[in-house]
Amino acid sequence: MEIFEDLVIESNRSIRETMVVVDQNGRGICFVLDNGILVGIATDGDLRRALLRGLTLDNPVSDAMNRNFTALPVTSEDKLIRQTFSTRLKIIPLTDESGKLVDIADVQRSHRIPVLEPQLAGRELEYVTDCILTNWISSQGSYVQKFEFMFEKMHPEMHAVCVSNGTVALHLALLALGIGEGDEVIVPDLTFAASINAVLYCKATPVLCEIDPNTWCIDVLEIKKLITSRTKAVMPVHLYGQICEMEALRQVCEESKLFLIEDCAEALGSSWNKKIAGTFGDSSTFSFFGNKTISTGEGGMVLFRDPEAAKQARILRDHGMSPGKRYWHECIGFNYRLTNLQAAIGVAQMERFPEILSKKLEIAERYNALLAGVPGISRLPFTQPNTVHSNWLYTVTLVPNISRDELMRRLLMHGIDTRPVFYPLHEMPPYVNFKRSDKLLNSKEISICGLSLPSSVTLQAEEISYIATSLVQELSNC
Repeated sequence: MEIFEDLVIESNRSIRETMVVVDQNGRGICFVLDNGILVGIATDGDLRRALLRGLTLDNPVSDAMNRNFTALPVTSEDKLIRQTFSTRLKIIPLTDESGKLVDIADVQRSHRIPVLEPQLAGRELEYVTDCILTNWISSQGSYVQKFEFMFEKMHPEMHAVCVSNGTVALHLALLALGIGEGDEVIVPDLTFAASINAVLYCKATPVLCEIDPNTWCIDVLEIKKLITSRTKAVMPVHLYGQICEMEALRQVCEESKLFLIEDCAEALGSSWNKKIAGTFGDSSTFSFFGNKTISTGEGGMVLFRDPEAAKQARILRDHGMSPGKRYWHECIGFNYRLTNLQAAIGVAQMERFPEILSKKLEIAERYNALLAGVPGISRLPFTQPNTVHSNWLYTVTLVPNISRDELMRRLLMHGIDTRPVFYPLHEMPPYVNFKRSDKLLNSKEISICGLSLPSSVTLQAEEISYIATSLVQELSNC
């Protein structure tokens, strides 16, 4: 409750005291409680009207509050919360089953502490406004080239191609490298479905590989067992910001003459021995969805070591059209372009990336200090020696006898949104029949026991402390 104490007052407090709370929080409203139960709201308008009716500043706020108010259950889906907002209703109290106020939703954030949200604190508005004022709002414009240039500067020896999202980045990477029907691509069993779907888009065959129990990334020793004469590529995923064992992985790919395609959607800024993720293989892909380390709303980037592959990707991205002969199509392509508006946001985000990454590392350090040795948590996020773990999502592993889903429900009652780990690919209907490692025990265990905590760069120190305290409290009750 202390996390939004500036918005609440007890029903026996005076109108004068309530006016002070409303004035100091700057929101024009406060929520009236009776032993934690939400019984009314009091806006500055409610208080003025009460005084005009003849009440005095010493009357209790319960005499002036509005008892006819809108509240929603704290378990409400984000969609319902967004639909409830209106021009007049911009802040909504969220209550538990007993009517206790446990969270506040406003038009900026549907939960008091979301798992992830973007921070648009740089020159995003300035650059987007520039696009609008100059009429360069589609996929043509200077910000697209600037965004690609900034990525190339950050990822030496790689050639950047902006695309509309991270999934099509994977698709383009595979197509530009010639992956197609009859080819096998080894992917980790624990990852978001976009990784395996992109392989299937190319009519290639995915092969599901077990993950390392410490890093949660693809197991290099297991890869060796899965390589056949049909294997053409390995697609490691740097899960949640943890970088894979790239030196060993690159050696395996070189020995077997396989393409190495890094899925860096969650690992912008991660590195291995000071070599940044996305520069180890033949190609790498990034996502800029709204919850990623940097965001353009939707958007992606694909990098290639071979400039000819990058050239082919640009052609495929633009309907298969020849770059030198307008409306002449060299092949069947796609509309996978990023708009100048989105790229403008990306440029502004990249300008602040060192600050963003530093905040991510700081958040992880704070969590580590607060959660080390806590009963009920079997493992904190593992970081390989001599690596940078960008901590896209700070994710812990619970001991097996604790119900992860029940713990998530309890944390929501504290106004804390959390997230489960991905399901193993081999368990889901579209992927059950593909070739895979003999045992996939690690991916299954982590899927059941993994819990992701709020990891936005907008998090304040007191919010991290509140999350950790609430987590420890609920773990003691499990």
